[in-house]
Amino acid sequence: MSLLFLIPLLPLLGFAINGLAYPKLPKQIAGIIGTIPPLVAFALSLQLFLNFDGQAQILPIADWINVGDLKIPFAFQIDQLSILMLLVITGVGTLIHIYSIGYMSHDAGFGKFFAFLNLFVFFMLILVLGANFTVLFIGWEGVGLCSYLLIGFWNQKNSYGDAARKAFIMNRIGDLGFLVGIFLLIQDFGTTDYNTIFAAIQSGDYTTDLSIIAFCLFIGAMGKSAQIPLFTWLPDAMAGPTPVSALIHAATMVTAGIYMVIRANALFELSPEVLHFVGWIGLATALLGAAIGLFQNDIKKVLAYSTVSQLGYMFMGLGASAYTASFFHVMTHAFFKALLFLGAGSVIHAMSDEQDIRRMGGLKSKMPITFITFMLGTIAIAGIPPFAGFFSKDEILASLYHHDPIMWGLAILGSALTSFYMFRVFILTFYGEFRGTEKQAHHLHESPITMTLPLIILAVFSVGGGLINLPHFAGGNEFLAHWLAPILPEAGEAGEVNFLSLEGGAPLLAAFLPAFLAIYVFGMQKSVPAEDADVTGIQKVIYKKFYIDELYDTLFVKPISFLSNFFFQVIDFLVIDLFVEGLGRFVKYASSEFRRAQTGNVGIYLFCMVAAIVVILFVSLKSTILH
Repeated sequence: MSLLFLIPLLPLLGFAINGLAYPKLPKQIAGIIGTIPPLVAFALSLQLFLNFDGQAQILPIADWINVGDLKIPFAFQIDQLSILMLLVITGVGTLIHIYSIGYMSHDAGFGKFFAFLNLFVFFMLILVLGANFTVLFIGWEGVGLCSYLLIGFWNQKNSYGDAARKAFIMNRIGDLGFLVGIFLLIQDFGTTDYNTIFAAIQSGDYTTDLSIIAFCLFIGAMGKSAQIPLFTWLPDAMAGPTPVSALIHAATMVTAGIYMVIRANALFELSPEVLHFVGWIGLATALLGAAIGLFQNDIKKVLAYSTVSQLGYMFMGLGASAYTASFFHVMTHAFFKALLFLGAGSVIHAMSDEQDIRRMGGLKSKMPITFITFMLGTIAIAGIPPFAGFFSKDEILASLYHHDPIMWGLAILGSALTSFYMFRVFILTFYGEFRGTEKQAHHLHESPITMTLPLIILAVFSVGGGLINLPHFAGGNEFLAHWLAPILPEAGEAGEVNFLSLEGGAPLLAAFLPAFLAIYVFGMQKSVPAEDADVTGIQKVIYKKFYIDELYDTLFVKPISFLSNFFFQVIDFLVIDLFVEGLGRFVKYASSEFRRAQTGNVGIYLFCMVAAIVVILFVSLKSTILH
């Protein structure tokens, strides 16, 4: 426990060294300096996990905010939830750092990139270690900053800068709601400390409507975890280097909203209306993301909308109070989504930065390791047993079956769409004839060991990750459920699943049948998606992401731009500037005219003096006579 502070400190040191030494530090040294901190942090987190005695502990770091009765320390909290998050962040984060050594080897900003990656990991660790909502908020804002820096890392292109700003601004919208929620907690409880707030809630010692606080906190989660309506930033975040996409989607930023709701489960459990809202927002997001993913042709965009959809499933689980199931899916999703993104990066690396799956095909013989590992990740996310995604997603679906059958049925539909579009990407990328250029064909090769080793490790966890919470019917002991039991309510978790019933059979059909359909259409029939100009009808609507970006542009961006131009052109220029500059010009004109009286001729000065005296005497004499 005494070495706990080293877990976030090490990535911060890596950031400082690489950041200050850039660009003088050789790439090999910068890569080592960037990778060792998360690796050692993972070892320390693993040691913490193995030696944890089940008792939550608070580690004070420093006094921080002391204003009247409000006292907010900078402190860390170690419990079952934070330890698991430490393992996910540092474990998957380390693999992404190792992968980045190969992927970014030719990039001029190599050292700066690793500095930003380390900073990203540092803020995420602060987020999950915080013992109160205020420390959590530091990490919350920090990962938002790092996403801006890394999404726009290749800032030579304006579109990348636009994507970074979009992510930053949309997250600020959600963060405003989150900040209001924190202020309400301070107003009602006089603190932001988890234990104090949750104890007061359980004892009924509060006056504010908890639903208002929970709703405000969830607004923050909607932004950070890309839920409707604040989800459009995440697909555009693919502008950054592929390791950044993997880090955002698997180990850091988007999991923050899920973590926060699970952490504040005592608050949300007493806000059933908000939990109901959380579940339906998750469902709508899951279906929307899956539908858009059906017709995307950019390999990273497909995976991005897949993340949007999978996050929706996690929120559906939270809405059904299935906190363990949702967190289980957070962990398995970290494995297979990191694997899929890094696999996509391997393909893009071999294809000379080509990302359109219509220009790929036949890569399995050229990239056998990438092919096998990507296939395993695809099977996992599709929910095919006995891979990791099957157990975690099926646990959420089983909870929904008992919570709300309509929501369950629609979630099954989303699961079927997931299976179809993922096998569509897999088949079009690795099977059939190569559809790229001769130059790309000549360049095709398997990625170096620094890139393939993380793929292999993540593939192992994508296959066997279900063992973390393997249910009793499969011979497991549901380790995760028992581990998290001290900090989570029992409500909402599903019991045993009968796979011969509708509850158990429908998810299996939703996993297998769409996969076979995709294999038939794109593998056996060798269909290739149409070019953009040939896409029409409903397919075009979906391909254009239901024109949601255009809708936001019409409803919000253009009116704000109009008002900005109005205030600039009319208020600022014609009113403020005209008044200030007009007053200045008047003074300047008046002074230039008055200075003409200063001729330097003594005779004129004497004449003016005498004339003035005469006028004064005349006025004085006239006043005397009148009186």
